[in-house]
Amino acid sequence: MKNEKLTTDEYDALEQVARGIKTERPSACVARNAKRLSGLKLLSYARDGRLSITEKAQQLLFLRRCITGLRAVAADPLTKLDTEVAYFLGKKAHIVARAEGEGHDISDKGRDSLADIDTLGL
Repeated sequence: MKNEKLTTDEYDALEQVARGIKTERPSACVARNAKRLSGLKLLSYARDGRLSITEKAQQLLFLRRCITGLRAVAADPLTKLDTEVAYFLGKKAHIVARAEGEGHDISDKGRDSLADIDTLGL
């Protein structure tokens, strides 16, 4: 997945498919990006023509949520994180609970990871 940089539009398309497509036709965003995303094995077509995200795409979206959460904690320690994201970042020692009670502080490991992410341009 190193060379598979996705645009914001492609991430939006993945998130729309993950939430579920409610109508017969997918949105313009999904239709525009479906071919490339399916080529990257992030979307798959069922036999009846419905789109779904793959396990690889689920992991990619979760990773994006974790990066966004880590950046949010770096900017504001009182930011409320998703339970899954807070658990994962805490388990990996990127964030620690604040002594005051509410919120999280970013650890040195989290700062290093965030610096690496910024240099990669993710």
